[in-house]
Amino acid sequence: MSKAGPKSSADKLQQKSPAEFFAENKNIAGFDNPGKCLYTTIRELVENALDSAESISTLPLVEITIEEISKERLNALRGLTNHQRIDEELYHDFESEEARKKRLAKEAKERERLEKLAAKKGEAVAAASAAEQQRKAADAGKKAPAVRGQFFYKVTVKDNGSGMPHSDIPNMLGRVLSGTKYGVKQTRGKFGLGAKMALIWSKMTTGLPFTISSAQRKQDFRSNYELDIDIIKNAPNVHSCSKLPNPDHWHGAELSVTIEGSWSSYRAKVLKYLRQIAVITPYAQFSFSYIAEDPKNTLKLLFKRRTDVMPPPPKITKHHPSSVDLELVKRLVAETKATNLTAFLTREFDQVNKALAGRLVGELRAGGVTASSSPKDLTTQQIVRLHQLLHEVRFSDPSGSHLSPAGEYNLRLGVMKELHPDLIATYAGDVRVFEGHAFIVEAAVSIGGKELKPGINVYRFANRIPLLFEGGSDVITRTATKRINWNAYKINQATDKVGVFVSIISTKIPFKGAGKEYIGDDIEEMVSAVKQAIQQCGVQLRVKIAKVLAAREQQQRKRNLTKYIPDAARAIFSVLEKMAESEPRGPKRRRLQQQTDILQQVSRKEVSEGTLERKLAEYVERIDTDMALEYQVSQGLAAGAAKNAVWLAPATARHLYSQEMHSNACILQLIQSYG
Repeated sequence: MSKAGPKSSADKLQQKSPAEFFAENKNIAGFDNPGKCLYTTIRELVENALDSAESISTLPLVEITIEEISKERLNALRGLTNHQRIDEELYHDFESEEARKKRLAKEAKERERLEKLAAKKGEAVAAASAAEQQRKAADAGKKAPAVRGQFFYKVTVKDNGSGMPHSDIPNMLGRVLSGTKYGVKQTRGKFGLGAKMALIWSKMTTGLPFTISSAQRKQDFRSNYELDIDIIKNAPNVHSCSKLPNPDHWHGAELSVTIEGSWSSYRAKVLKYLRQIAVITPYAQFSFSYIAEDPKNTLKLLFKRRTDVMPPPPKITKHHPSSVDLELVKRLVAETKATNLTAFLTREFDQVNKALAGRLVGELRAGGVTASSSPKDLTTQQIVRLHQLLHEVRFSDPSGSHLSPAGEYNLRLGVMKELHPDLIATYAGDVRVFEGHAFIVEAAVSIGGKELKPGINVYRFANRIPLLFEGGSDVITRTATKRINWNAYKINQATDKVGVFVSIISTKIPFKGAGKEYIGDDIEEMVSAVKQAIQQCGVQLRVKIAKVLAAREQQQRKRNLTKYIPDAARAIFSVLEKMAESEPRGPKRRRLQQQTDILQQVSRKEVSEGTLERKLAEYVERIDTDMALEYQVSQGLAAGAAKNAVWLAPATARHLYSQEMHSNACILQLIQSYG
């Protein structure tokens, strides 16, 4: 019987650091391809900047710069010299003589076709020129295929936030799964990845380090670092570190990273993200610069601040008993500073007071647990029983006071600032709960405005950040497009330009997938809250749309009447002229002449066709005003508007009022006489 040989190297047990794992599975953090990597890098740095400013209640001022880096310049930054090619056929952009002849023949044929088209139809040369430019652009794309590593960008984001402590900067930016956003709190980020993933991507594609400049409030120096990350060890690798004077007492952070990317393929996404982040944070100002190698392609945008009203910062809260799992209970038991079980329950869990804690301990007595038992002395079986009890007992729902919604005011201002809609309605829902986590849904629905296509245009936000990918399966998209009867709110789902903005905030957003790009449609509480928020906006819009339609009909009626005033005046004046020239016959005619002298005025040329036309126009205007006033009053009464008593003070205190005179618009009482 032969002995088993030594284990091969393939069977050797190996371990990976968190940084190494995410470097190999970067799609988890949204780093799928060069274009998406550029977008995600910008997004993570911008959201970190917003968090930093909001943490010290400072109105955010964020500057974003993307600078094109040519391959020659990148090589210079990396200390490489540009080499001459020896074997051209090795390279992607090599074009054989046969391929070149085919391309030139195709170009000649296309030019001939365009010339014939211009000569035949006699159209402007501009049309042919535009087609020629399109052909050149398409041909250029074929002639120079995209090669991995061909496009590089330096991304810089500067903010006016809290800054970072000098000694903490290496670990905050150079160690994966380390950060300040852990705990039960509403945050834009959760994994501690963000900027670290940008640094990992930079190391994988350019090898250039992160450049950081940071200063805290009232700090007389700036911290300057150049660092990257040791992916194998998951540890920061500091290239340089220094403290520079800070005479103007600037505070905040400025981070620069050079990465591979694709601006052309994700330009629209980046700009859409910036516009949407400006909608949900109208109290922030964003300046964006894209600096291209060719100055013609340089782009600068400014998203101005619209309001100084900031939502209150979110607060850290305790775990709700019904939301904890067994492992979390074990961790809380191990880390608590409470000396007895009653204190442990009240200190570590939300909605548990001393009386309720005593009742919970009473349920555990059968397992040998008392109120004075130390949590650290609990056995594994006792902890399991405690976990079961926490999920069996009915607790009060969390209050939601720890959440920080954008607010109806800010949401309305943001939509108006960026889209300029014709009509808008907003709604903020009450605090709701799923699996022990509080959440709030806010919504805005707009009609008309710029950059909206006909139909339902959905804008999704989670914890005040835009969600741009995988929207088809999102609870907001599915609710807005499939669960709302828009016709009930006088909105045409196919032709009207409808913007649906829904923001969900919570300590736990039920994302599907690690990329955090869409919210699951399988949570009943979330579906109900989103649907109610959109419906409430629809109810508000229905009233506004009804008023707009009524005003439009009224204007159309007025235009129709005004259109026929000249013809009516001409016909009436013709009849009056004939009547004035003839003798009165019959009692009806004589009675008319006794009651009015209109015929005599016509005879004396005091009334002309122009006079009638003017009087009819005045009458139509007065009737139009009266009808508008009557409509507005009826709408106000229908909406429950209270009547207000208004008086004009008499000259003396001694006076008598006449009887009340009622109309659709008001009730009048005139002063009849003085006593």
